[in-house]
Amino acid sequence: MIKRSPFQFHYQFQFVNGHIKDYKIALDPDSLSLIPMASISEPADWVRLTYKPCRGCPLKPELYSYCPIAVNIMELVESFKNVFSYHDCTVVCETGERTYSKKTSVMEGLSSIFGVIMATSDCPVMEFLKPMARFHLPFATIEETTVRTVSMYLLGQYFKCKDRPEIRFDFKILEKHYSKVQLVNEGLLARINSVSSEDADKNAIVTLHSLSQFLSMEIDYSLSGLAHIFVGRYAD
Repeated sequence: MIKRSPFQFHYQFQFVNGHIKDYKIALDPDSLSLIPMASISEPADWVRLTYKPCRGCPLKPELYSYCPIAVNIMELVESFKNVFSYHDCTVVCETGERTYSKKTSVMEGLSSIFGVIMATSDCPVMEFLKPMARFHLPFATIEETTVRTVSMYLLGQYFKCKDRPEIRFDFKILEKHYSKVQLVNEGLLARINSVSSEDADKNAIVTLHSLSQFLSMEIDYSLSGLAHIFVGRYAD
């Protein structure tokens, strides 16, 4: 059996003063779980599961000492906690297939990284986002994210429907997933607020939270914002 290589993303923040910050992400090719780049000997207090937990957290403190997402974003938060979100930089993301680059704010670059880490940290609430993380698109717009989210969900429903014809092709389950994602975003923001002196990583989480709220609203309105792209193009 051939062992497959991890899926990797290498983010680099290039600042106008010549300073560079690197961050690497690797995903297990089978489980799509984040592969820790280094072991953390003493996690900070704010990553404990009982520290400002998310509302409705499904993990039990007697079984889990730490929030899986908080543990995986700890290094990133510590690295950027003194950086302002509005600072301009060039963010480069190298993957196994191609390289993405954009002149943008620190916040947008961090939002892309947070999105991958949160989806792949084995938080039960975020598990449904792993396929999107596998096909990660850095700097995605709201419209791109909406299309990718719904497409991934419907593709998943297709595979279920092959053996379970009772599966329905609507978005009620997806709406429930995103309502829980919003609670995770709120919980992580509360954690980060207690350790960051500036706003880059806070605003990155706020951006993800706003995006999840928009997606929930768009799905609730039957994706009306995307209808004009598809109507009349897939006629029988």
